[in-house]
Amino acid sequence: MAIAIKSIPVLKEKAAVTFNNKVIANSAKRATVDFSKQTSIASKILAKATI
Repeated sequence: MAIAIKSIPVLKEKAAVTFNNKVIANSAKRATVDFSKQTSIASKILAKATI
Protein backbone atom coordinates (compact mmCIF):
# COMPACT_ATOMS: atom_id res chain seq x y z
CA MET A 1 0.00 0.00 0.00
CA ALA A 2 1.46 3.36 -1.03
CA ILE A 3 1.57 6.47 1.11
CA ALA A 4 0.16 9.61 -0.47
CA ILE A 5 2.74 12.28 -1.25
CA LYS A 6 1.77 15.61 0.29
CA SER A 7 2.60 18.87 -1.40
CA ILE A 8 5.17 21.13 0.26
CA PRO A 9 3.86 24.59 1.13
CA VAL A 10 5.79 27.46 -0.47
CA LEU A 11 5.97 30.99 0.91
CA LYS A 12 5.36 33.71 -1.65
CA GLU A 13 5.75 37.48 -1.81
CA LYS A 14 5.24 39.29 1.50
CA ALA A 15 5.18 36.11 3.63
CA ALA A 16 8.54 35.00 2.19
CA VAL A 17 10.15 38.40 2.82
CA THR A 18 8.83 38.50 6.39
CA PHE A 19 10.08 34.96 7.04
CA ASN A 20 13.56 35.77 5.69
CA ASN A 21 13.79 38.93 7.81
CA LYS A 22 12.87 36.98 10.95
CA VAL A 23 15.46 34.30 10.14
CA ILE A 24 18.18 36.92 9.72
CA ALA A 25 17.23 38.71 12.96
CA ASN A 26 17.14 35.48 14.98
CA SER A 27 20.46 34.30 13.55
CA ALA A 28 22.09 37.54 14.63
CA LYS A 29 20.71 37.18 18.18
CA ARG A 30 21.87 33.59 18.51
CA ALA A 31 25.54 34.51 18.16
CA THR A 32 25.46 36.95 21.08
CA VAL A 33 24.97 34.36 23.84
CA ASP A 34 28.05 34.11 26.10
CA PHE A 35 28.58 30.83 27.94
CA SER A 36 32.07 31.57 29.28
CA LYS A 37 30.90 31.68 32.92
CA GLN A 38 29.12 28.31 32.63
CA THR A 39 32.14 26.82 30.83
CA SER A 40 34.53 27.88 33.57
CA ILE A 41 32.24 26.46 36.27
CA ALA A 42 31.97 23.17 34.38
CA SER A 43 35.75 23.02 33.97
CA LYS A 44 36.25 23.46 37.71
CA ILE A 45 33.73 20.72 38.49
CA LEU A 46 35.36 18.34 36.02
CA ALA A 47 38.83 19.11 37.40
CA LYS A 48 37.68 18.05 40.89
CA ALA A 49 35.91 14.92 39.64
CA THR A 50 37.85 11.70 39.78
CA ILE A 51 36.15 9.41 37.34
